[in-house]
Amino acid sequence: MLGKALSALAIAGTIACASANAALVIVDVTDSSSTPAASAVVSLMPDSPPAAIASHVPDKSTIDQRHETFLPLVVIVRKGGSVTFTNNDVTTHQVYSFSPIKQFQFEIGKGQISKPVVFDTPGAAAIGCNIHDNMVAFVYVTEAPFAAVTDAGGHAEFHDIPEGVYRATVWHPQLRVGKQPPPEIVTVRGSSAKLAFSVPITAGGMPGMRRMHKSDY
Repeated sequence: MLGKALSALAIAGTIACASANAALVIVDVTDSSSTPAASAVVSLMPDSPPAAIASHVPDKSTIDQRHETFLPLVVIVRKGGSVTFTNNDVTTHQVYSFSPIKQFQFEIGKGQISKPVVFDTPGAAAIGCNIHDNMVAFVYVTEAPFAAVTDAGGHAEFHDIPEGVYRATVWHPQLRVGKQPPPEIVTVRGSSAKLAFSVPITAGGMPGMRRMHKSDY
C-alpha cells in the first residue's frame, strides 16, 4: 500500500508547472485503519548528491517538559544538529537515551535549560525520564534536506521542493519493529503534488520507556 501511495506523488507531480522548478508537496499519513497518523516523519532525499540541495531541516530543536510530559513527542534535526531540553515543570526530571545513535543521561531541575545535545548519527532516538516512566519523546536525525512531522490530522507540507527524483521515507514512533517501510523512488514535477498513504503502526497508546526495548530505536 505504501508503494502505491507513494507512486501517486509521481502522478500528481505532473501538474503543469506554475512556479520556477519548485513545488508544494502535500502529505497525508494514516494508519492501517485509515485514522490520521500524527507525529509521523516524512523525508525526501534527492537522487542527486545531497550537497546539491541545501538542508531545510532545522539544525536546532527544543524538547520541553510540562506536566510530566515531553513536548513535542517528535522533533526532527539534521545530522550534526542539536536538541536542547527545557524544564517548565514543577519537578526535577532525569533525561536519558539508550538508543544506538545517541546515549546520554543528565538531570534537569525546575526552570533549567540543558546544554545542547548533539546528534551526529542518522536515525531515531527514544528519550525517557528515569523518574517518570510515562514520559517518552523521540529525536529523528536525518541527512535528507527535506523532512516534516505530521500534525494531529496526519498532515504535513513541503514548500519549494525543486523538481527532480527523490527517495521518500516514512517513520513513526509506533511502527512495528522490523516494519520500517523501504524508501520509494518518486518524481516531483509541476507546481504542486499530493501524497496520501498508510503505515503499519501498532494500535493503542505510546508505550512507557520500560516497555520499550533499547534496540528498538
